[in-house]
Amino acid sequence: MDNRRLILTLIFCFSLFMLWEGWMKHNQPPAPPPVASAGQGTANSAAPTTTLATPGEVPGAVGGSSPAEASAAPTVTVRTDTVVAEISALGGSIVRLELVRHKDSQDQTHNFLLLDNGTVHQYSAQSGLIGDGLPNHKTMFSLPAGEQALKDGEDSLTIRLTAPPTANGIKVTKLLTFKRGSYEIQTGYEIDNGSGAPVSPFAYFQFTRDGKPAESVKAVGVSTFTGPAVYTDGEKYQKLKFEDIADGKAKFAHKANNGWIAMVQHYFVSAWLPQGNAEREFYARKVGNDLYSSGVILPVGTIEPGKSANIDVPMYSGPQEQNNLKAIAPGLDLVVDYGWLTVIAAPLFWLLQWFHKLTGNWGWAIILVTVAIKAVFFPLSAASYKSMAKMRTLGPRLKRMKEQFGDDKVKMQQAMMDLYKREKINPLGGCLPILVQIPVFIALYWVLLGSVEMRHAPWLGWIHDLSTKDPYYVLPILMGISMLIQTRLNPTPPDPIQAKVMMAMPIVFTFMFLFFPSGLVLYWVVNNTLSIAQQWQITRMIEGGKTKTS
Repeated sequence: MDNRRLILTLIFCFSLFMLWEGWMKHNQPPAPPPVASAGQGTANSAAPTTTLATPGEVPGAVGGSSPAEASAAPTVTVRTDTVVAEISALGGSIVRLELVRHKDSQDQTHNFLLLDNGTVHQYSAQSGLIGDGLPNHKTMFSLPAGEQALKDGEDSLTIRLTAPPTANGIKVTKLLTFKRGSYEIQTGYEIDNGSGAPVSPFAYFQFTRDGKPAESVKAVGVSTFTGPAVYTDGEKYQKLKFEDIADGKAKFAHKANNGWIAMVQHYFVSAWLPQGNAEREFYARKVGNDLYSSGVILPVGTIEPGKSANIDVPMYSGPQEQNNLKAIAPGLDLVVDYGWLTVIAAPLFWLLQWFHKLTGNWGWAIILVTVAIKAVFFPLSAASYKSMAKMRTLGPRLKRMKEQFGDDKVKMQQAMMDLYKREKINPLGGCLPILVQIPVFIALYWVLLGSVEMRHAPWLGWIHDLSTKDPYYVLPILMGISMLIQTRLNPTPPDPIQAKVMMAMPIVFTFMFLFFPSGLVLYWVVNNTLSIAQQWQITRMIEGGKTKTS
């Protein structure tokens, strides 16, 4: 196979790779309609039977509320500098969470809605206690009166929710603590044992969510992962697909004395982050029509009569900012998943961050990364362009050979190989740079696609969001023009069909790139521009040398 055919094959395979997930997403069955309210599924939901608690004490053993009661439950709004939260009296669950510093994808006059009580998704953060008569996520708590707000000069705001006293005299208070400048919400319980016997309750903390995909780069047609994830020191990071949970096929670490459980979606994550080395059990199950619960169960310990105890678990619910996630919990930064190209994507993102610190703009950072990548691959690219330039000088001779051998392709190929051998040209010499750079390009694609730092990040002029398509298609058109120039600089294939295909590729890629993230197209335009300059200079030198020696 000659060089041109291999290049066409690589381009074709790469195009298939980029379009595969889009095709899968387009052809998947439509998601079932959302349930009426969060309470509809949770009325029958339960943490799984566990060795940490007896089967009769799991939350599902408690009578649930009807959907009407759940939707009619009163709420209280909490405002801080980072979030606007809505807490329901039903279980003290956080049923709505707006991120003040991140805007909605469709309407940037509104805050991004992560936890949701039915506007787009059913997605809430729930918790409760496991034990005889103890309150759970279906118990009605009393709420503080009026809207609660973090005041100037305050670093934290604690919301106290009181559960009805149990029949045996145990009093439970649920506490939700919000912190300034943070997406962490401390969730805890104060348990006063007013009974005449010791109690050994357990606490569970879970996310209940529908199985619909979250925000994704719909313009590109790419389906990013949405679903639970479990992390332990032993098993590391494990993603759970909703369909596997429904079928009972989800495999993950169920028990450990470390780790966390999260609900992951594009750009954002919510995670329960138990502290210390207490034995814990993770679970995930389907609890309703397109509704799933995943969480963790922890022991509170034995509480003697007249004594009290408490348990606290932080919940992070916010953007996947990698530097912050690393500091919050071990392995939490793994929710930013670059797949099998992480070994390349992670250094690329680090380099992007470094250039961003220098320039203060992600667009210029992408340009500088492109220049750096081009510099690293300069020797390989030079070898490729030298091979192409030499083959370009053989164009007239190849044309005469085609006229000489006509339709005898075997003799034509043999004559071509003899010619390459005499002229000391490797017809595959230009392939290695392409093979090496394709993984880099795909890795950068996932960096731009998966990094929340790129979300709504402007460059200049008309580019207001590097993670979405160019609104006026200027960059894709420039990319197509640059590809056309490169095609003109390459040697003309002797096969007319190959020549037509090569000329059509700039048009095909232009239409394909119309819907790619503008940051990625910016990389491609800059890379092509640098390649054109390098290829033109090498071709001029070689063709000039051939002219002098002829």
